[in-house]
Amino acid sequence: MTAMTTAREDRRPARRAGWVPWAAATAAVAVISAMLTGGMVASRYEARMGQMARETAAVRQRLQLSETALREQVTVYGGAVELLRDPAARVVELRGAGPSPGASGRLIWHDTAGGQLVVANLPPAPPGQAYELWTLGGPSPRPAGVFQVDAAGRATHRVEATGGPATRFTVTLEPQAGVPSPTGPIVLASR
Repeated sequence: MTAMTTAREDRRPARRAGWVPWAAATAAVAVISAMLTGGMVASRYEARMGQMARETAAVRQRLQLSETALREQVTVYGGAVELLRDPAARVVELRGAGPSPGASGRLIWHDTAGGQLVVANLPPAPPGQAYELWTLGGPSPRPAGVFQVDAAGRATHRVEATGGPATRFTVTLEPQAGVPSPTGPIVLASR
């Protein structure tokens, strides 16, 4: 019995010794697989987070631009409301003429406070040119400011008082810096 017991005991350590490297190798493969999987997940996560950060920055920039545009519109409309509160203010309709028959406009005008012009359906001015508003009512037309329209053909323009009563108004296409007297075609005119 002793010889048989000794043979069994000799085999046990050999079997255990054979399993240890396999178990260690399996554990190492599992750890390496987990690390690789974790690295891939982290890499994807970081890439998605970067994309989300860029998208968020773009949305923030668009919102800031929209907020600025809305604040400008509120200022314009506030000025128009203030003008309309004065009984001496009047609303003048401007109709398309010449090369822009489909254009239209309205001018809230006060002889001493100036006014606010709103136009629609004017084509964008060619490069180097702009639209210029003129007040009529004295010996010669008086310039009342130069403006551009947006891609949709709309614009608002704050008009300073021109130093005398105005009975009519016109808009012409002029050089971008403006001119002292009208030279271009009339695109809008009051009655």
